[in-house]
Order: sequence, then structure tokens, then C-alpha cells
Amino acid sequence: MSNKPYNFQNQLNLNTIQIIDDLNLTTIQKHHVRILFHCLVVLKGLSNHKSLSKSEDDLLRDWCKKESEKFNDQKFNNLLYEQISSTSKKLKKFSQEISKPLRRLDIDDLVILVKRGVDNKF
Repeated sequence: MSNKPYNFQNQLNLNTIQIIDDLNLTTIQKHHVRILFHCLVVLKGLSNHKSLSKSEDDLLRDWCKKESEKFNDQKFNNLLYEQISSTSKKLKKFSQEISKPLRRLDIDDLVILVKRGVDNKF
């Protein structure tokens, strides 16, 4: 494992944002897709750094703490963890429902999840 375990590249770049913006979705649905995609990138990055000494939840807590240190805000740390943890559960449940590993989910899958969420109060 590297000295910077959470230094993975955020794949929510301008190209990805443009792809999402071009989707035939409402503004709020596009926003949900962007949030889900960002969380998915974080989870995929953390899964690349799994170790025997830390659980996935501990890695997520560490990542949130590192991100919140940029703002020196413990409340932000707690909220960020709660939100990403909750989103992680939704993504994992969805990946099981469609029989596709979390690591293989893509924007098209997230669009399906968001569209389903309208009916299920996403």
C-alpha cells in the first residue's frame, strides 16, 4: 500500500459531467447521478486499498476524516461519513439486485437506480 492510500483520481471530470448533463433526466436526477457517481468512485478507490488490518467501514471513516481535515470541521466529517455510508449501502443493494459487482457499475446503472428512486422515494 502506498504512503497516500486515498490519493486516487476523481473520475468525476469534465467529460463525465458533460455525459451526465447530456442525459435525458431532470436537473435533480442529474444531480443524484453525479452524487452517486462520485460516491462510486470513492468506494472503488477504497476497495483498491483494502487490507487485512482495516475493514471497508474503517477505510471509509479514514477517507472522510482526511477529506474533512481540509475544512477543519468535525461535523462535516460525521455528515460526510453518514452520507457516503448510506449511499454505499444503496449502491451495494442495487448491485446485488441487478447481479452486477459494485466495481462494474457505471453511469447507465446509476441512471436506472435514479429513475427507480423516483418511484421508491430515492
